[in-house]
Amino acid sequence: MSKLISLSEAVSAIPDGAMIALGGNTLNRAPMAAVYELASCSAYVFVSMYLWYGMPLAMAIAVSILVTMIMYQLTMFLILVCKIPDMLATASLMFVHQGLGQWYIGGGAVSTGMRLPNGSAPARTALSESFSAIGRAPWIIIIMLLCVLAAYVFLEHTKHGRYMYAMGGNKQAARLSGINVKNYRYLAGMITAVFIAIGGILVASRGSSAQVMNSDGYLMQSLAAVFVGRSVGGAEKPNALGTLVGAMLVSTLENGLTILAVSYYVLPAVKGGVLALALIAAYASKKENN
Repeated sequence: MSKLISLSEAVSAIPDGAMIALGGNTLNRAPMAAVYELASCSAYVFVSMYLWYGMPLAMAIAVSILVTMIMYQLTMFLILVCKIPDMLATASLMFVHQGLGQWYIGGGAVSTGMRLPNGSAPARTALSESFSAIGRAPWIIIIMLLCVLAAYVFLEHTKHGRYMYAMGGNKQAARLSGINVKNYRYLAGMITAVFIAIGGILVASRGSSAQVMNSDGYLMQSLAAVFVGRSVGGAEKPNALGTLVGAMLVSTLENGLTILAVSYYVLPAVKGGVLALALIAAYASKKENN
């Protein structure tokens, strides 16, 4: 008797409320521990390629994305080959990325007016207008919308996206339906690396500099945006359009609190509260599996 079942049967075996994010389950197997370190990596590689080595802007972007994908290969090796749980693998590599980053930039920051760690003068002493424009409106908005559109089309309107949703909640069911789970998890990891690199590049352009912990402050907002947006359109799972709406709501909240002169040190508590409420909304009504 064949152990293979159809994709529709496999998807029907996934419990209500099961979720997927690129690279692993959104909460229990999420590779979030080192995501912001990789974003910081792409940021300082991007700025250093442009300032230190004088690369054209397009080439600096391409090198930053490529380096981030290469760095993520080690993560995928630990997860797919060594069978280490996503969270543990990325948590351990977080310190590896931090150490390599400190070594690469000499323990400081990559910005205008600073020399290379070996004492050499940088190829450029100032950032161009095109460099800074990436992190400002309208380009940052255009890039955001293009990323959301690409993710939406891929996840909702291609078989590869449906396969990722299927294996996100129940890998065994997806495997029995004939999906090559290992290959698709690898594909998900590489897509994740590309989006991480784009985020790091935008943060570096917006701040006109980069350092090892350049993107740490965006972790809580990212999680809150995903969980706030999971209920948009009745999706009840992380989705591209919902995450966009969630990000807009979280950003509006933060900007509103800033306008009301709420202390900067209180903002993390407020954002943490929003994340807690989003998690309550996501899981309070979730049915227990028998």
